[in-house]
Amino acid sequence: MTKRISIVTALAEKFKVIDGNPPYSSDLFENSYPKLKFWDEVQDFPCVYLTAGTEVREYHPADFIWCFLNISVKVYVRSENEAQQQLEDVINDLETVINNNRVLVYDITNNLSTTEILIQSITTDEGLLAPYGVGELNLQVRYALV
Repeated sequence: MTKRISIVTALAEKFKVIDGNPPYSSDLFENSYPKLKFWDEVQDFPCVYLTAGTEVREYHPADFIWCFLNISVKVYVRSENEAQQQLEDVINDLETVINNNRVLVYDITNNLSTTEILIQSITTDEGLLAPYGVGELNLQVRYALV
């Protein structure tokens, strides 16, 4: 498995801890997947889908390379009355998981981990798709290419 896929998969697994128990206010029911799906294809709510985007590399002396991987996290919820509040709760819980796992081990066998995971942007549909709620977090993951 490539490093890019391993990082996305490891992060999707970390999101499965969102179970409604403190410190989380929402329950994903383990609906976190390392693949792309659009809101009209989704059957189970709430859910999160992650996909790797562009990667930029920074080359340094001594053959050291920083990789900056963009990851898109799509969040889908459905509620007749509170879709936007439910969406905000899930996004807040995702932020908590990201902040608690900024250094993420993505390959246990080779002991590889990210250096940092930063949230670059957060956007939502702002209620336009009610009773659905759709949000997106764009992350930047820094890791060393070894």
